Amino acid sequence: MSIRLRLTLWYTLILAVMITTFSMALYGFFSYQLYSSVKKELDSQSKYINSKARVYEEPYGDGARYTVIFPQLDTFKNSNIYFQSVYPGGELMNKSNTLGKFELGRTEATLKRAKEGQAFFVKEKVGDITVYVYNTPYQLIGSGEVIGVLQVATRVDSIDSWLNTMKFSLSLAGFGVILLAASLGFFLARKALKPIDHVIVAANQIERGSDLGKRIKYNGPRDEIGRLTDTFNSLLSRIQVMYSDMEEAYRAQRRFVSDASHELRTPLTTIRGNVDLLERMWKNAAVPEDLVAPANREMSLEAMRDIADEAERMSRLVNDLLALARADAGQELQKEPVEIHGLVEEVVRRAQFLPHEAEWKAGDLHALEEAVVNGNKDLLQQLLFIFIENAFKYTSEGFVKLDAVKGEGSVGIRIEDTGMGMDKSHVPLIFERFYRADASRGETSGTGLGLSIAKWIIDQHEGSVEVSTSLGIGTTFTIWLPASFPRTVE
Repeated sequence: MSIRLRLTLWYTLILAVMITTFSMALYGFFSYQLYSSVKKELDSQSKYINSKARVYEEPYGDGARYTVIFPQLDTFKNSNIYFQSVYPGGELMNKSNTLGKFELGRTEATLKRAKEGQAFFVKEKVGDITVYVYNTPYQLIGSGEVIGVLQVATRVDSIDSWLNTMKFSLSLAGFGVILLAASLGFFLARKALKPIDHVIVAANQIERGSDLGKRIKYNGPRDEIGRLTDTFNSLLSRIQVMYSDMEEAYRAQRRFVSDASHELRTPLTTIRGNVDLLERMWKNAAVPEDLVAPANREMSLEAMRDIADEAERMSRLVNDLLALARADAGQELQKEPVEIHGLVEEVVRRAQFLPHEAEWKAGDLHALEEAVVNGNKDLLQQLLFIFIENAFKYTSEGFVKLDAVKGEGSVGIRIEDTGMGMDKSHVPLIFERFYRADASRGETSGTGLGLSIAKWIIDQHEGSVEVSTSLGIGTTFTIWLPASFPRTVE
């Protein structure tokens, strides 16, 4: 929900509460005033009638009862005042001619309250009109016995009609005011916050175009939005300077790694070629024993082997650096559909010729059948060889095994070894460049770049890797790659 909409809803809600409260208070005030005047009139009439009443005793059944005579009731024939008197049992005593054929209500609850000496008001319907009735008990002087109930009433249709009209008018006016205020408020909020839309549009353009040189144009007042725009533009300027410096340093670093790698490859190739040539010459040449002593000859051969090993190690390091330089440069891989089953079978076949001490096992690869991975064949092979060579390197006894599992829209290639393993605290760090777990540091050769390259290849193929390891027991890497199965029949 946008800020302008939230602001509009908030002050519309506040205005609605205020208008509703005011309308209810105004309605309640007029209702109270009007009905108060009615109550005063009915109370005055009731007191007047009671003061003129006369009590007579008359036979009733086996006994007697009192009858209250209210004089001159017919004087109210053409007025809106109605009178009625009833016995405590509910029988009609007499009534004014203004009631005609109708009678005022006298329920058990009404009679009970009157017998208890209570005077009270009730509203009720008499025929087609609404009346407000004041019930007062008539008590026998001296004993306090209730001998009748006087009911004085007046019409309140006009009052109720006026109050209903007022209620409708207030509701309609309130709704109109709220609707008008909400519309006007939304317009004003939109106009006030429009510069923020310019900020968002400019930020999106910078994000999509990676152009930090763009700035937000704002010609409005120096209010909060103006200060926000200035701050944002200043921030962009600082980011542009920092980003330019970082890009320059990054480009220099990439140039250095790339140039150094290329410069090192040529002499290393030359060194290796010459060392191999000298080694063959020393092995095959018939040199007189008096010119080269056997000990010197063997020492020279050993030195040349050391040179060749170091040259080989440096070549691997240079190749790794080149691979990482290409990764840092954001090189796009050339991908194509690869039948992963055949690729893995070829890797399994060639892996048995790698130097290793542990037993090499090829597990079940049926999960890879019909699976097609969109990727780079050479890099996928390199990826698997990195993990296999890593397992051979740290497994002096036991076995190294490769098998496969099938997932939901993916395949997993699992490389398991029974080598030295590692502490679980090292797992988050093993894919960092030049990092080597403490348990293996110094015991095995390596550059510490293999797993970094492997992680880059996995990321380029939108895959993932799981690591399960126990110190002294072994390590299992599971490489998950997105795959399709176009020829699979359901």
